[in-house]
Amino acid sequence: MTTVRGCDFPDALFYDVPTHTWYQPADEGLVRFGISRVGLALAREVLVFTPKRVGSECEKGRSVATMESAKWVGSVRIAFDGTVVAINEALIARPTIINEDCYGAGWMLLVRPASASWRDALIPGASLADAYEAWMEREAFPGCGPDGQMAAFF
Repeated sequence: MTTVRGCDFPDALFYDVPTHTWYQPADEGLVRFGISRVGLALAREVLVFTPKRVGSECEKGRSVATMESAKWVGSVRIAFDGTVVAINEALIARPTIINEDCYGAGWMLLVRPASASWRDALIPGASLADAYEAWMEREAFPGCGPDGQMAAFF
């Protein structure tokens, strides 16, 4: 586990810092996808999750889902081209799962990448600390608090 300013990142995953998303290789060349602890801290408590439908094409940098909290609505963007092959139905039924376990039960989509080189632009978890520290410094992000939410700015 890599920890940066109180935000945990499992080493076995791959990350896209600009979109605050994680990726996990799955069976048959598929990739499980979700939001990182930093993305969750920025969103605060997620109350609604609306993904693209199974069969939808995904484009790098484009929205594949929408998340809503009490005072925020935002897009979740993907780091590579592909096709949605499954969605986390449990997350649609109970979106608060992501607040409890963003790296496990709170996964969002299962995607078939358009290319075998899908992880080329991603950072392995064990190598992530410097990239996220630089982002946090640049964005004045204080880090994650003990409850996984964003730490106070004061």
